[in-house]
Amino acid sequence: MEVGNIVSRKKVAELSGVSEATVSRVLNAVGPIKEDTRRRVLDAANQLGYVPSALARNFARSKSGHLGVVMPYVPKAHLFSAYFFSEMLSGIGNKARDSGLDLLLLFRKPGERIDYSSLFRQQRIDTCIILGARDDHDEVEALKRLQEEGRPFCVMNHHFEGQSFCEVDADHVEGSRAAVSHLIEQGYKRIAFLNGPDIYSNSTERLKGYRTALQEAGIEYDHDLLLEGNYSRRSGLEASATIAGKLNDIDAVFAANDRMALGVMQGLRERGLAADRFPAFVGYDDSDAAEMAVPPLSSVRVPFYEMGELAASKLIPDSLKLIPALELTGRDSIRELLSTELIIRASSIRP
Repeated sequence: MEVGNIVSRKKVAELSGVSEATVSRVLNAVGPIKEDTRRRVLDAANQLGYVPSALARNFARSKSGHLGVVMPYVPKAHLFSAYFFSEMLSGIGNKARDSGLDLLLLFRKPGERIDYSSLFRQQRIDTCIILGARDDHDEVEALKRLQEEGRPFCVMNHHFEGQSFCEVDADHVEGSRAAVSHLIEQGYKRIAFLNGPDIYSNSTERLKGYRTALQEAGIEYDHDLLLEGNYSRRSGLEASATIAGKLNDIDAVFAANDRMALGVMQGLRERGLAADRFPAFVGYDDSDAAEMAVPPLSSVRVPFYEMGELAASKLIPDSLKLIPALELTGRDSIRELLSTELIIRASSIRP
């Protein structure tokens, strides 16, 4: 099937010194193409302002027109109550809509074998954004297969150390360091840290930021002040029992997300502790609930919406520059780190 503007495509072929068929393969990211050839075609297309329609590309490549978002298993209604998921999906969806792509949500089942490649082979999706990735062998191998096959994909809010994947993340080391430094500036020295599991890069990065802030202030790291939850409100509620028993030794709590911070605050309240007797608190994510907490919760704001838009933009070809997603994600390592911002509220201010 003939696609795009035939006259313009012919001019692109003439200017780049290749056949029209080669131009079509380059612009549609079909089949193996030498890097030098691909670059000549893209440069010629840019120079001539040639823009093949999205509909034509779909016909030519038998593509679905879907941007896939792979989600972790989240029980019942908790998925969209999780602030970061809803914000990231909004950003992704907004960018996809503007580009004429449909969003396809794909949910992984617990214990299910990870095979992202099959989603492309079945032509269910054209590009893929992966949320909730974690450090384990099967995950890494599945992503390596995508990379080896030249599939366009992007990992959001996770970093795979030593790998060369396309990633969009936030600077969680600096976000955590800023939160703990603020508590130290308020005069707090015994700062408990309620972190998430270390299978998530966010957890290891936040721990690094926590320890960096302590080191900068000359405060010795105390492993006994490190607690682990699973980023759920319930795990914060459970951690409140430990924190309640150490109130004489703890004067502040830094939690790796707002849900856990709010869970701890709820647990302390249920144990009869009035809010004015709480240790200082700083959460992470700056969810809507942070501002409504009693007292209002200081938190590290993460630009989840902007991260979603950026991840999607890396997978959607720029119609003006005609850069295929394959160029951005198939072989090259691209890691984008967005800045975080500490939002200070009453929960962390010393009376």
